[in-house]
Amino acid sequence: MRDTPPEPDRERRDGRDARWERHRAERRAAIVDATIRAIRRHGAGVGMDDIAAEAGTSKTVVYRHFDDKAGLYRAVAARIDGRVVGHVGAALATAPGPGAAPRPGGEPGATPEPRALVASTVDAYLALVESDTEVYRFVVNRPLVDLPLADDPVGGTVERVTDQLTGLLLPALTSPATSSERARTWAIALVGSVRAVADDWLATPEADRAPRAEVVDALTDLAWHGLAPVLAADESTPAS
Repeated sequence: MRDTPPEPDRERRDGRDARWERHRAERRAAIVDATIRAIRRHGAGVGMDDIAAEAGTSKTVVYRHFDDKAGLYRAVAARIDGRVVGHVGAALATAPGPGAAPRPGGEPGATPEPRALVASTVDAYLALVESDTEVYRFVVNRPLVDLPLADDPVGGTVERVTDQLTGLLLPALTSPATSSERARTWAIALVGSVRAVADDWLATPEADRAPRAEVVDALTDLAWHGLAPVLAADESTPAS
């Protein structure tokens, strides 16, 4: 039996629904873009009036697309999440291998040096914070949201960066004492310390703020000396 062709009215309705969904998605994306511009213009404490004005619409229309301020905050956090995870991932992919200089795109099959992984993670995170300070403050401090959120978008970002770093630490640290659980613990400690230092770094007046390179070196040294005993144990283990 042949399939009954769709009724013309049903096809028209489906087409209208698809176009409306595309329009809604495009409008939501445009409002998120406008929110980020407003944050950069007015600072992390931006208000809904400023956001609506930047979007060329009213607060009523903004709420129509995002329900409430928390919904808009989540959408902005998701956009920044993609930037952070992508930025750190790109930096880790180009971390230099043993005795090598950084290479664009990395070298397939090369295992980056652990110290280079640490330095790349720290620098990528701080570089993004430095280049978009007010947006970072908006996402981390949540000034637009009145009540605590059960779902923490920032926590999700930290977890994804931790997963990236864990996946690269395991092959880089080949000591028999290194398990996936230990590598993840180290990754969590590193990412958490970078975030804490970034918050303190931004709280320091710009005139008194240490250069990013100095902060990267300080954090890398701290992490590196913590990992050094593991690497030394690995080097002293006879090859089987």
